[in-house]
Amino acid sequence: MTMDSAPARHSGQGGTGPAGGSAFAPAPPAEARRSVTAIHPPRGPRAERARPAVRPQRVRRRQGVVPLVTVDALAVVATAAAAPALELPSGAAVPAVVLLAAAHTALHAQAGLYRPRLAPSALLELPALAGRAAVLWCGAAAVLAAALPGRALGWSALLGAVCLQVVLACAGRGFVNQLRRRTAVRRPVSALVVGPGAGAGAVAAALHGRPEYGLRPVGIADTGPAADADNGALPLLATHEDIRRAVIQNSVRHAVFTRPPEADERTASLVRLFHDHGCRLWLADPAGTAKVTGMRVAQPADQLWGYAVQPLLPRPSRPLERHAKRAIDSSLAALALLAAAPVMGACALAVRLSDGPGVIFRQERVGLYGRPFTLLKFRTLRADEHESATRWTVAGDRGMSPVGSFLRKSSLDELPQLWNVVRGDMSLVGPRPERPFFVAKFSSVHPGYEARHRMPVGITGLAQINGLRGDTSIEDRARFDNHYIDTWSLWQDLWILARTAASFFRFRLGGS
Repeated sequence: MTMDSAPARHSGQGGTGPAGGSAFAPAPPAEARRSVTAIHPPRGPRAERARPAVRPQRVRRRQGVVPLVTVDALAVVATAAAAPALELPSGAAVPAVVLLAAAHTALHAQAGLYRPRLAPSALLELPALAGRAAVLWCGAAAVLAAALPGRALGWSALLGAVCLQVVLACAGRGFVNQLRRRTAVRRPVSALVVGPGAGAGAVAAALHGRPEYGLRPVGIADTGPAADADNGALPLLATHEDIRRAVIQNSVRHAVFTRPPEADERTASLVRLFHDHGCRLWLADPAGTAKVTGMRVAQPADQLWGYAVQPLLPRPSRPLERHAKRAIDSSLAALALLAAAPVMGACALAVRLSDGPGVIFRQERVGLYGRPFTLLKFRTLRADEHESATRWTVAGDRGMSPVGSFLRKSSLDELPQLWNVVRGDMSLVGPRPERPFFVAKFSSVHPGYEARHRMPVGITGLAQINGLRGDTSIEDRARFDNHYIDTWSLWQDLWILARTAASFFRFRLGGS
């Protein structure tokens, strides 16, 4: 599957040079500038290296969370040292302070106080800081009163600890934010503005005129009609290939969308490109009313010279839960393989006696991030390999034996896919994998179909337990799959597995 299939809206005349070269020239009229790919050279000796398009790269964050975590922890330590009623035995003082700092960091992370911001302000964060400080010290006071009743914190000491904690955390965060603003002015990073018409031009102008945001616009990825208004001196990038080359040549690390990425198919296709090259995504919405369904919009809201702006984070962005999902998948799949070994042996013997040699059917499918893998099934039909890769369904085929029909209706033909799960090609729960021919076809017809590959593909999924198997609506499947990804949780996976287990041996028509 490739992302370079976006239709071009111009003839490609003028402006594009070789893949690794540059084509710098004075800004021509808007009509002639829509093909320019090399925009402004990156500042500094940065090599132009294209990153692999197999899976997204981790964004290298210049403004990481370490300084904020450090000042928050120092505020906790200073508050604990300044609280006279919190004198603990020497052996318990250090562990207690470490636990307080860890709890404080967790509370701030849960509130989104470590998420990326374009215009961070410690004063705007003051209510959140005060609330978390009150929760932290009230909890500490309760634990201290239960463990050491003679050292319980009084109300005055508790209020003093909360106020001191808020003041120190606010001051430390303000200092970090000031340093970041100065660094952003001195060393801005390249950014592309993605959107149609004058709206994208206005956002680009705001970034260009306000260097304290740290983003230097180098071009506009125009997703509107060719007749859009002029956008100043910045070149307009009209094709997918133009945008890809601009990202590489200018070391672009940020993409600012002026409409939700799912507003149209062309805009949605750019999300994958930016993630593949390690770019951070933002949504600048002048009205502040945009609804994003395929991405996770982080709170609290930020602003870009009056424009409501929020970071767009891919769903899901919970690495611990994702690792837990993988561990559960591999463990349950291995146990299921052992438990189902007698059944699989009987199925293999039945296929061998009924249909001859070739018990296992292998077929290329598209998995996570568009990566192909070989899917395993029990063979239910003698079919030409090319035909099976481009034929939509074989349900009701006259060449299917009674054994093959039974395996399909009972879903027993899917059991070998447990080995795909153990190998890491698939998950137990996720969007069903499809053949490359149909992935390319459906992606061009159904908006949002390609977004299904944000999560590992699975043996079963939300669409399947709702009856969307075999020859059913592709649009409905894509909608269910994307809803599963947007609302994903481990509990939802367990619920889907339970629903699947309850109906696993029910006969059905069609196949997946």
